Amino acid sequence: MQTSFEDFKFNKQLLNAIAEAGYSVPTEIQEKGIPPILAGQDVMGIAQTGTGKTAAFVLPLLMNLKYAQGNDPRALILSPTRELAMQIEEHIQLFSTYLDLRTIVLYGGLGPKTQKELLAKGCDIVVATPGRFLDLYLAGDINTKSLKVLVMDEADKMVDMGFISKLHRILEVIPRKRQNLLFSATMSELVRKIAGDFLAFPTVIEVTEQATPAQTVTQSLYHVPNVKTKINLLQHLFTDDEAYHRVIVFCKTKQVADSVFAFLERKYGAKNVRVIHANKGQNTRINSINAFKTGEIRFLVATDVAARGLDVSNVSHVINFDVPIVIEDYVHRIGRTGRAFSTGDAITFCNPAEEYYVAKIEKLIRQSIEVIDLPEDVFVEKTPFDERQAIAREIDSQKKKENPDFQGAFHEKKFMLKHGGKKRTAASGTRGAGKGKASSGKSKSFKKK
Repeated sequence: MQTSFEDFKFNKQLLNAIAEAGYSVPTEIQEKGIPPILAGQDVMGIAQTGTGKTAAFVLPLLMNLKYAQGNDPRALILSPTRELAMQIEEHIQLFSTYLDLRTIVLYGGLGPKTQKELLAKGCDIVVATPGRFLDLYLAGDINTKSLKVLVMDEADKMVDMGFISKLHRILEVIPRKRQNLLFSATMSELVRKIAGDFLAFPTVIEVTEQATPAQTVTQSLYHVPNVKTKINLLQHLFTDDEAYHRVIVFCKTKQVADSVFAFLERKYGAKNVRVIHANKGQNTRINSINAFKTGEIRFLVATDVAARGLDVSNVSHVINFDVPIVIEDYVHRIGRTGRAFSTGDAITFCNPAEEYYVAKIEKLIRQSIEVIDLPEDVFVEKTPFDERQAIAREIDSQKKKENPDFQGAFHEKKFMLKHGGKKRTAASGTRGAGKGKASSGKSKSFKKK
């Protein structure tokens, strides 16, 4: 007999939020992981992202915390990257619609002033990257004495990114008496060592779900150098309103989703487009999805979390405006089309920094995605300085992940200038990004048409 979310004895508020988020049947890791987490056990979960593991720890955590209490955080969720931290926070917002719980997300890359102000107002759950959490703790902005639960998500990525010393430092400054949850896609020796320091007689849950896209979906990929050119390509494709009659445009952040929505609204009118993400109220999301289902609107712009459980027939196209960083989300996204034996198209726009994730997606789905040349009448914009730098930094970061000894284009440039040498191809990442040059073996150059 198949398990349902009612079997976990969740309260009515949580069950309503789960139903409204479009979740009907628990995944394997939710089925195996939620009961021991609810019971207060330490849990070690071995599962890829995309198997539903975020909900597997978020749902019992929300159930156990129940309501706002005191000023200091009672749960800490550690994530290796800002993007994953934001995605976890979106899940929490989605499921805590009817709960009186306060969540704060902390990450680097921007000044800490706003984050300090939010902490001062009080919170129940903190989602954080290890570095920023430690910075704010050492500055006296976080009191850890009330922490009852520590979740370490993507432990293998934390190890790969060199967070081991920070993790041990965090373990030293939080209460010893607490529930510990550790999730990892793989179990390297270093992850085992952290698990040994971190968990006491854990319940071990292992899930291996292979992600494969629907056979009815045709997949294609455009190499596009920057955001402005992605918008130009979107406009070019949508001139064929007969073919692109019901389209979902996926974006990786709420900010990008809002920008794409604003463009489509200006171009095609407010009656033809809606946007859904975690900042939109539950009723707004439901109304937008219903309008899309009935064919009232042509375009739905969405982030991954908001589109969970979105089951719409006859979606003509899924456009990945951004390549998903959580690569398993690619399969989830393109599965929105080609449903119920219909055929559909999934088109991905990829800038030079996103090729890294495309390679991982192709490995995951065990097939190559067909690359299509940019149409000649799509105007290729010059990449602005800030975006060029961001792409170059991202490419450096990817190279460091694959090779911890890699110093980075920016580092090399600094070294050469300091020692009076020529720049060489010091900013190879910068140069490639500036000209829209791909960083992988499939590199292309972009010329203005």
